[in-house]
Amino acid sequence: MSSSNNVNHESSEIKYKGVRRRRWGKWVSEIRVPGTQERLWLGSYASPEAAAVAHDVAFYCLKRPSSSEGLNFPGLIPASVVNANMSPKSVQQAASDAGMAVDAQIIVKREEFYEQDKNKSGGINQGMCMENIGVHNCEHWGTSNGSREEEGLSISVEDYL
Repeated sequence: MSSSNNVNHESSEIKYKGVRRRRWGKWVSEIRVPGTQERLWLGSYASPEAAAVAHDVAFYCLKRPSSSEGLNFPGLIPASVVNANMSPKSVQQAASDAGMAVDAQIIVKREEFYEQDKNKSGGINQGMCMENIGVHNCEHWGTSNGSREEEGLSISVEDYL
């Protein structure tokens, strides 16, 4: 698997490390365990951002980089994995759970966006961009520990670890 693949949304090209798209539209992520030929399957996701976060968590846990240069979303590394010494299987679980949490947040944001847009225009505007649902601005996702409070919904990466 190449370390970076093309991700297309609304004719703009975005690249996320460790993410690729299946022919049927799902986004997947995997990573090699350093010093071995072993690959860790990190999961299949509805959004490329969720797959990118899963890759980030695994990359951080396995390689402990001194900078955030190799990360897609450096602000979304859960505090619980920052100083944790984890086995590859635990890394796989933490990364998968982080990706699923992001997918859940994106779904909630999309629903809110579509509902607001439908109320404003009387129908759904098909020109939605990912920035409008908080994907490219980490401030929309929450604090540096990956948590986010929504109206009546609380999703935290720590809940999955």
